[in-house]
Amino acid sequence: MVTGGGLDLDFLPDRALDIGHLTFRGVPIPWISAVDFVSPHQFETEGTEWLRTFSGGMLATCGLDTFGPASEDTGKWYPMHGRVGALPSTVVETSLDQGVLTVRGEVHQAKVFGENLVLRRTYTAVLGGSTLHIRDTVTNESSTDAGHMMLYHFNLGWPLLDESAVLEIPSKTTTPRDERAIAGLESWQTIEPPQLGFSEQVYFHEAHPGNGLAVVDNPNLDLRLEIQFSTQTLPGLFHWKMADYGHYVMGLEPSNTHHVHGHQTAREASVLPILLPGESVEYEIDLVFSGSHHKN
Repeated sequence: MVTGGGLDLDFLPDRALDIGHLTFRGVPIPWISAVDFVSPHQFETEGTEWLRTFSGGMLATCGLDTFGPASEDTGKWYPMHGRVGALPSTVVETSLDQGVLTVRGEVHQAKVFGENLVLRRTYTAVLGGSTLHIRDTVTNESSTDAGHMMLYHFNLGWPLLDESAVLEIPSKTTTPRDERAIAGLESWQTIEPPQLGFSEQVYFHEAHPGNGLAVVDNPNLDLRLEIQFSTQTLPGLFHWKMADYGHYVMGLEPSNTHHVHGHQTAREASVLPILLPGESVEYEIDLVFSGSHHKN
């Protein structure tokens, strides 16, 4: 999709219609991993083997029934970050109508005698504009209740991400995931340069009611990205901070639950979102690109 307003991006039909490369005014925005964009047929479900096909990219969707580490629950295996990102989409519309660009597709996560979850995804952008709107609807089309966990793994990299950039996440609370995150809590918003041996830190930001927001603003590039999301169905955001050599990336990840430890523990803690038979939930996110608000 090329909007004519500086926004140029690639969709991945074989990967849940996720977003791969994206540039704004010619500047690359996402982090692309050393894996690059490999075939989803190489997807592995054991342990952390999800990382062998984790390409990064602008958006890697996690779900539809789990995210976080792999787990086994009531005899069913839930791989790390779920299966949806390795499932193909059916593209049902690409259009330009009255100045609005639209790309729409469907993704089915189903198993005989198991779950039947359908993701209906729509991207829209105004011709000449620099905002990408994402509207997703997930429907439980089975005859039984379905656990549903959803996380939008936006992966930002250099040159947008560097020590001159400013991170803004207005939130009610900020909760570290583990001991490493606790150690870095006082500087969670600082964007450091790459450093050898950096250990990843993860924080959960509980959003204020209404519209959630996460911003990376780079005055040296005169470039600002705002991730805006509806807290009605995405109540918070995970912040993945990784500043190691070769893995210089920040994940800003709106989610439908604050629980990041997999399906089993979410169910045991009674925080697993449930979709009843025939029930749907809608998610809305805007990626808004503009000039910096912190110009030098």
